[in-house]
Amino acid sequence: MHFMESFGKLLVLAGVILAVTGLIVCWNAGKGRGGFLPGDLVLEKDNFKLYFPVVTCLILSAVVTFLFWLLRKR
Repeated sequence: MHFMESFGKLLVLAGVILAVTGLIVCWNAGKGRGGFLPGDLVLEKDNFKLYFPVVTCLILSAVVTFLFWLLRKR
């Protein structure tokens, strides 16, 4: 039963993270570049555009790692 309680908390946390991320993306969608952070790589050629969110990935990784660390301490 203990495993199911922990798993339920993990699913709720994942849902909250997805909801907050979705809200941020929707909020930033109409603002020029879409709210990309400085340090994210954008390569543009004639009919080609490549976006690689390096800094965004690092920040999201740090936040998710911190949240999992908080969950583990309980």
